[in-house]
Amino acid sequence: MDFLMSGLAACGACVFTNPLEVVKTRMQLQGELQAPGTYQRHYRNVFHAFITIGKVDGLAALQKGLAPALLYQFLMNGIRLGTYGLAEAGGYLHTAEGTHSPARSAAAGAMAGVMGAYLGSPIYMVKTHLQAQAASEIAVGHQYKHQIFSPQSWKLALVAAMVSGIAVVLAMAPFDVACTRLYNQPTDAQGKGLMYRGILDALLQTARTEGIFGMYKGIGASYFRLGPHTILSLFFWDQLRSLYYTYTK
Repeated sequence: MDFLMSGLAACGACVFTNPLEVVKTRMQLQGELQAPGTYQRHYRNVFHAFITIGKVDGLAALQKGLAPALLYQFLMNGIRLGTYGLAEAGGYLHTAEGTHSPARSAAAGAMAGVMGAYLGSPIYMVKTHLQAQAASEIAVGHQYKHQIFSPQSWKLALVAAMVSGIAVVLAMAPFDVACTRLYNQPTDAQGKGLMYRGILDALLQTARTEGIFGMYKGIGASYFRLGPHTILSLFFWDQLRSLYYTYTK
């Protein structure tokens, strides 16, 4: 659970911070191995970079590399925080007398960080290549021409659904848990619930008794259901519409 929760939390943050990562990547590549004043500065500062990328490459370019960025964050932070959490839960951060050991904490943190960085490094490279891609008039650094999926590929739609599903699941999981429990609770002779008075009461009781993680029970199943469900629904809807218009002409 530590691996899953820490990884999903990092992915949720990544959706909002990825545009800054795109800007950072391009500003770091600008003027690579060139003396100051000998190259054209496409990006004068953070705000100018945002405006320039949005104008020339389009607003969607500010989320370039989002798919590998999410995978990187899930792996790196899931492994890093999850491993540290396991060490903490196993009592490895304390001495034989039960006192907290700064040295053991530092060692566990370093080991978890090394593991996360090592496994995430190849994905980070792909992310950097994608985020550096730009129109020729504002391009900086070497321009790799990676294209994971063609624009019309169903795989692209699936990836988009899985990416958007992270934000949806993080926002909706507590309400989904409360809804499930409201429907499943026992009732009296008049059909009134015996455990919860309503959705807010269900959320409060769950948070008080089971903690914040209790409100996210089943989040893994919810996430892996949402992406395929969304793309399959749209796929079947599109096919049914095509059949309808084919046979009604």
